[in-house]
Amino acid sequence: MQNIIQEVELIMRQRRFLAFPLLIAGSLLPVIAQADAVGDRLAESLSVNGQAMPVEAVTETPMDGVYHVRLESGESFYSNADGSYFLVGDLYENAPGGLVNLSEQEQNQERADALAAVPEDERVVFRGADEPKATVVVFTDPTCPYCARLHETIPELNERGIAVHYLAFPRAGMGSQAATTLQQVWCSDNRSEAMTQAKEGEAISNAADCDNPVAGQYELGKALGVQGTPAIILPDGQLVPGFVPPDRLTAMLGLDED
Repeated sequence: MQNIIQEVELIMRQRRFLAFPLLIAGSLLPVIAQADAVGDRLAESLSVNGQAMPVEAVTETPMDGVYHVRLESGESFYSNADGSYFLVGDLYENAPGGLVNLSEQEQNQERADALAAVPEDERVVFRGADEPKATVVVFTDPTCPYCARLHETIPELNERGIAVHYLAFPRAGMGSQAATTLQQVWCSDNRSEAMTQAKEGEAISNAADCDNPVAGQYELGKALGVQGTPAIILPDGQLVPGFVPPDRLTAMLGLDED
């Protein structure tokens, strides 16, 4: 199926409809609520070129008559009440302290909620001796050089009170050697030790044939917007791509003020 958002943007250009990626809203907080009757009707009737759109949810926004539409693919855009106009881009609030990206806030919350549903026993956990001050979730691949570099900083992060929870994300897909290695890690009696071995390029001796969550975590990562590794998810759901030095990560978590 052709990418829905690309189709929407094409139609906008054909109609000479100008879609502003920046919308200024006046209220202080986004209205995150169940779709009202208008939203329900929009979800049922929304179509492009006569083709029904795979709508997952429709929610109100702080702007009168504008609704946030999220598709089953994870793509999203904004629509008026009858679906005759679309806006593709982010919704901003013009707050007293400056512009606030409401679209990004909602995406972060959805990401945080999705990760909260992953049980700890399906993660590979590295924490210090004391209770962590903050926990980051990292989608990782043992063949990724910057993942290995991040892994080398884990003792320092743990000393700073930052726990690291790994989830699997084989960049080349489930048919790759990285996927097999990650499955071996999750099938190991000592996952943290096996993960360190994998990051150091050492072979793991056990098989990869246990019931493991690697494939599911790979799909979860893609759904949450992970495109490469390492992908660090902060407690508020913010996605930070790539390697981040300990000092910077500590500051991002607000722990440098402790």
